[in-house]
Amino acid sequence: MIVNLPVSGIPIEVDFDPNEVRRKYAEERAKRLRPNGADQWQGLLDTVEIDSSDPWSEPLERDPVRIQLDAVVLGGGFGGLLTAAELRKNGVDNFRIIDEAGDFGGTWYWNRYPGLQCDVESYIYMPLLEETGYIPTTRYAFGPEILEHARRIGHHFDLYDVALFQTRVTSTEWSEKDDQWIVRTNRGDVIESRFLLRANGPLNKPQIPAVPGIAAFQGKIMHTSRWDYEYSGGGPSGGLDKLADKRVAIVGTGATGIQAVSHLAADAEKLYVVQRTPTNVGRRHNWPTDPEWAASLRQNWRQDRTNNFVRILNGFPEDENLVGDAWTGIFGQANGQNLVDVPVESLSMEDQLAVAELADMIRVQETHKLIDEVIEDPETAAGLKPWYAVMCKRPCFNDDYYPSFNRENVELVNSPLGLERVTETGFVVDGVHYEVDLIVFATGFETGTSPASRYGYDIVGRAGRSLREYFADGHKTLHGFLTPGFPNYLEIGLSQNGFTVNVVYMLEQKARHAARLVGYALKQDVVRMEPTEEAALQWRALSRETFKLREGYWSVCTPGFYNGQGDLGRSFFIEGYLGNEVEYWQLIEDWWEVETFDGITLTTASDRSVSRP
Repeated sequence: MIVNLPVSGIPIEVDFDPNEVRRKYAEERAKRLRPNGADQWQGLLDTVEIDSSDPWSEPLERDPVRIQLDAVVLGGGFGGLLTAAELRKNGVDNFRIIDEAGDFGGTWYWNRYPGLQCDVESYIYMPLLEETGYIPTTRYAFGPEILEHARRIGHHFDLYDVALFQTRVTSTEWSEKDDQWIVRTNRGDVIESRFLLRANGPLNKPQIPAVPGIAAFQGKIMHTSRWDYEYSGGGPSGGLDKLADKRVAIVGTGATGIQAVSHLAADAEKLYVVQRTPTNVGRRHNWPTDPEWAASLRQNWRQDRTNNFVRILNGFPEDENLVGDAWTGIFGQANGQNLVDVPVESLSMEDQLAVAELADMIRVQETHKLIDEVIEDPETAAGLKPWYAVMCKRPCFNDDYYPSFNRENVELVNSPLGLERVTETGFVVDGVHYEVDLIVFATGFETGTSPASRYGYDIVGRAGRSLREYFADGHKTLHGFLTPGFPNYLEIGLSQNGFTVNVVYMLEQKARHAARLVGYALKQDVVRMEPTEEAALQWRALSRETFKLREGYWSVCTPGFYNGQGDLGRSFFIEGYLGNEVEYWQLIEDWWEVETFDGITLTTASDRSVSRP
């Protein structure tokens, strides 16, 4: 059919009815809205059936540590590793890294489920490749290779000597008298540090649905972030031979479920895939790294490739698309320029919105066509089709997920409101009881709560100010790094800073900026570095304006953590900066270029204070 843009009347030919698509979007969204929204989950510690302890390392015994430092880094994932590497580059060596895990890796340490893989090209996702002399073996690396690279970084920068593993932070408090952070841990450590850098990551606390009867289940329950290979057999690459006589249910079809399904399908006697909302799954297009291509790479190749990727995602024209993946396709065509012959920016705003919506619908319809091509059973195909805009949820890419539903032992169980209840021998959906031996929860991590809830400790600043309480009405930071009332505290994880798709790119940039601040402060004998309240409030206001640009899009989305399960006030990005990522980091570079440190109060050891709000 022909759709005419509302103002210019420009005709666009599509093979669907946009009004019918909008109606279907609304209908499917309504099926999934729950009155308890983001409160429909519980943590692993609330469920005695699931062991939340570390299954990957032997318990470590050591004496308590009491030490004075220039910096302490909380978290040993890529955020912490990159921060530590940048501290080294800035001449800061008197620091420690604290992590609850038994090794470096963060999410790649805890998550070892079969099929685990990154969804951003490994050449731009895996950091410090040139520094460590490593080239990923495939375009999209699998979990074990990424974990090994985290360890490689740890060895390359001599970080194992400064790591405190299997150590959980219990409190962090600013000492006004000594201009130091005092960090205490579950091992009795007392660490005094000039700077506190938090790199815990936003998705760290596993969650499962709060389902009636779960405690009565007599079979095995596991969360994908605590996979039990003793029970399943096999390993991260599959071969789950101990499931050959087991009936298995996997609950959740987000990024994790998508990757694990094909391995469960190949080895389980019976697999039920319990789906609340279909995921938009595109083709992966993975392949081994070409040795000739790798040998041809020039100095700074990774930075050039990453910048090219980020610029395309943020709407900047590039002569060549170096990555050429689905992400650059989604974002590169998001404005619908490929649908009209005139520059999109020359159209009225109403026309721009209309053509962007059509471009989004076309992308979803392409997934529908892929499903119809692959899935043999029409009813199953219909159940797997996503009916919501592309970026309502993070799209996935996998070549084995859809074909799994053509196997005789695999059954799709659509459950728009989730599991009704769990029994001693299985689970119930829509009044039907399914008997299973194993329930795998691929249900992600806690979002929409305070960092203190997710990390298990609060940050207490000047005059006993609690970060949880200070952020109760919204985050107040300068650029997503520094917070008034919390001197020398730097947030490395996602905050009010630029971010699009590649979280490691964000962490690289944040680590670099934070380490530069620490290095500058130590060289200039700055004992306190703190933003003014006015500067932080101005940045919060700007950040919230950027969120408003996405509200209309997410407000009609199917429930998910992007839109707070239907409550935008609890959106994963509610406290983020959603403006142009390239322009955001240019702002930071410009801030360093002038080196006036606008918005920050610097206090030197000689008690000379300079404020430049």
